[in-house]
Amino acid sequence: MADPRHVLIIEDEDNIAIALDYLMTREGFTHDRIATGAGAVERIRGTRPDLVLLDIMLPEVSGFEICQQVRADHGCDRVKILMMTARGSAMERRKGLALGADGFIAKPFDLQELRTAVHEMLDREGA
Repeated sequence: MADPRHVLIIEDEDNIAIALDYLMTREGFTHDRIATGAGAVERIRGTRPDLVLLDIMLPEVSGFEICQQVRADHGCDRVKILMMTARGSAMERRKGLALGADGFIAKPFDLQELRTAVHEMLDREGA
């Protein structure tokens, strides 16, 4: 059996992090969480997760900055980034995708919608 996929959750809101933890556990993924943007890029570089669930509005360092720094590091090319935001505006979506995010989901999200997005992203890995 293949090793489970690893997901890094970067989310400062505890209630959302609890829902994400529940979903990742139920889907059989290993996962951990950071509640601030500080140190996130170093954690991604060090662990090379399969997927990062990345909130845009974080304390200390924004999700946009994290995405941009990760995409500048070619050692992290295989790391997928799904950005999450409470605003969900078209401008934020365009900015996130322009910075290299693989996908974008607006909060509050339906868990089934998020589950589908996560599986589609991870299934695209070999493509």
